[in-house]
Amino acid sequence: MANKHDHEHALEEVFAGMPGDGLLCELGDLFKIFGDTSRIKILFSLFESDLCVLEITKILGMEQSAVSHQLKILKDAHLIGSRREGKMNVYFLSDDHVRSIIGQGFEHLTEKEVHIQ
Repeated sequence: MANKHDHEHALEEVFAGMPGDGLLCELGDLFKIFGDTSRIKILFSLFESDLCVLEITKILGMEQSAVSHQLKILKDAHLIGSRREGKMNVYFLSDDHVRSIIGQGFEHLTEKEVHIQ
């Protein structure tokens, strides 16, 4: 016989682990940033290599001003960073967490089998 679901215990666990509304709002805002195809292309490109604005504009086929706007959004969200090399900025993913989000999202979409439980 299967174990019965304990509603009270389940609710206690959820409430004990639930972050505050402010943090959940920030998490929602973070995921909204991933909702733009141009920003995803930039992140995926930076997943492969550090790039300057000129390279990113060629990859995306967009004007430099539009790319710069998207880079600012990504930088303000701490998803990318930049370093100065001579007269240009070179952009990179800010840390392994961002690399993991992009990698896991791509892996999820390209899985051959869907496991249903």
